[in-house]
Amino acid sequence: MAVHYYLSVFPLEALIASQLEPRQFGSYMATGSKRGFEEQLVFTELKGEFGDHFDWEYARKRCVPHPNGDPKHSVYLSVYRVLEHIPVEQLGSIYLTTRDGRSLELAASDYTPPDASRGYYIYQELCPIDPVVVSSLDPVAFAKNICDAKNKISVPKMIYADLKVIDFSDEVNTGNIGKMYGKEREHLLECINSVKKDPSKVTKTFTRTNVESFSFQVIANGIYVTDGKKVVTYKMPTVAQIKEKEYEWGRSALII
Repeated sequence: MAVHYYLSVFPLEALIASQLEPRQFGSYMATGSKRGFEEQLVFTELKGEFGDHFDWEYARKRCVPHPNGDPKHSVYLSVYRVLEHIPVEQLGSIYLTTRDGRSLELAASDYTPPDASRGYYIYQELCPIDPVVVSSLDPVAFAKNICDAKNKISVPKMIYADLKVIDFSDEVNTGNIGKMYGKEREHLLECINSVKKDPSKVTKTFTRTNVESFSFQVIANGIYVTDGKKVVTYKMPTVAQIKEKEYEWGRSALII
């Protein structure tokens, strides 16, 4: 059986070897080997072994079938500062796995600038940190800023998603944006006004951690991976596309 290498992006950053195919791996990680354990996750499959930072030999020795022939589900190689040691070009498709173990595959695609008419963006940082921030910067400019070592706060690499937001001009018909914003409407408006009115304030933290309330239904254009020099885009399909091709996943993710 082949050994696959997966970067768990959210809610835990980890490098994991497994003999399971991506959708099988997503199901196992989301639901566990025992009933009663459920969590959504975001992960990506790596394109193979690379460099010498991670112990690939250890993975190959440990990631072998069980005596009864069943595949090895997981061998953890690292849970600390994983993303920064993985070249962006080594990342394959990203998978969004629901709590009941259904995965949606997002392949890398060309970058399409999101609508900038509202004058701000909201980002869910997924890895290696997970705050939600409001920013005046588009996804490419945001990537350069967050990975700029000259800034007081920076990371060498980042995986993040741009999010839907309340339509303040028509809140009743905003659409399905989950429970993420909850009762924090006024705080959200404060953050938005901060980045729109002060050119020197390009980002403002809306919430410091969002593990429990983040949901796939609130992702807008997609997920981005950056090292500050390049940005790889993983586009989120439209509701119509999900209905046509990934209906069961869409129902599980509460999108349709």
